[in-house]
Amino acid sequence: MSSFLIQGGTVVDETGERTADVLVRDGVIAEVGPGLDAAGAEVLDAEGAVVAPGLVDIQVHFREPGREEAETIETGARAAALGGFTAVVAMPNTTPPLDDAKFVGAVLEQGRKAACHVTVAGCITAGRAGRELAPLGELYDLGVRMFTDDGDCVADANVMRRALEYSTMLPGAVISQHAEAPELVAGGHMHEGEWSARLGIPGRPAAAEITIVARDLELARITGGRYHVLHMSTAGATDLVRAAKAHGVRVTAEASPQHFTLTDAECASFDPVFKMNPPLRSAADVEGIVAGLLDGTIDAIATDHAPHPPATKELPFEEAPPGMLGVETALAVTISRLVEPGHLPMGEALARLSWQPARIAGLDAHGHGLPVAVGNPANLCVIDADAKWVVDAERTASKSRNNPWAGRKLTGRVRHTVLRGEPVVTDGVATR
Repeated sequence: MSSFLIQGGTVVDETGERTADVLVRDGVIAEVGPGLDAAGAEVLDAEGAVVAPGLVDIQVHFREPGREEAETIETGARAAALGGFTAVVAMPNTTPPLDDAKFVGAVLEQGRKAACHVTVAGCITAGRAGRELAPLGELYDLGVRMFTDDGDCVADANVMRRALEYSTMLPGAVISQHAEAPELVAGGHMHEGEWSARLGIPGRPAAAEITIVARDLELARITGGRYHVLHMSTAGATDLVRAAKAHGVRVTAEASPQHFTLTDAECASFDPVFKMNPPLRSAADVEGIVAGLLDGTIDAIATDHAPHPPATKELPFEEAPPGMLGVETALAVTISRLVEPGHLPMGEALARLSWQPARIAGLDAHGHGLPVAVGNPANLCVIDADAKWVVDAERTASKSRNNPWAGRKLTGRVRHTVLRGEPVVTDGVATR
């Protein structure tokens, strides 16, 4: 479609909420207003729905290169588009890791052809080994703006300090941390607490996250570097980020839907689908994460979408790899957990799912998360905010099936997703 009309919806973006149709022509938004003439244009029905900037997920694992049996850029991007995402940031813990310009360039090239815009985070350290810095400047020149050793913590304070210092010479760069002190989580498979003691499963303590975040916030303060906390999971770390923001530290943070919805009690089933790093935490931690989302301490909702082949998630709990699927359900979990009960207005939820993460990762410069306004690129999603549905793990677009929401009833579903002016999801069906 070179020209189409999104008709009958309520536009919700950073500027507010209004009833309006949206005319898209040649990849950009041509008109926004009530009662637009559809003559000569195809119509995408948005009656009773929300029309918003496309969602942006700044932490996904699409496994390519190296573990394509779990996910590929193509399948992961299709799943993301079905979830309303027009842009994602793929983590660099691939095989080989994304610490080399030729591998990063190859992934970026594939990402430009996918059903959503797939960019990448580059490694902080060579080989994600935590010792020497990766060629941050070279990766930055390719367009990389987020750097992380996600899957592993940068445990050496000197290395982390050098990364933050170096990043200050790269405008827009952000150093992102998987905050789990390795010496504290070694051998652990779930949150250390009452449930780990009951189940006899070695734990990963909240202190492992809190101590790293505390250290890194001080390093960010003294260097002036931008610091981002990936998949923050504890009330204690949330309190530290809140205080640091109040003192002017350049810090942002994200939380995953599982960390503001599920607790470590899920592990009583011994089902490895509920195993992840950082682990599902206590009810008090979940309350702390929700509080951080409500007061703006936590800037973004990111899925940490982590597919694994079914056989690996059928292993015993302590042998199975950590990780959960998330891109197809993140919006619905957010609506079900935060919007529907009245904790967070829809516009605020979309801020954490769209324009705020877009700014963190520099994806606003590529047309993502921008207001639904004339002249802006048409990266959009149309959301049935009241739709009820039951998650069927066998009918998702991901190559993997480790879905913690399987069998659960959720509210909110994507009707259409538009990428660069092209509908990539129409009436809930992927078109590419």
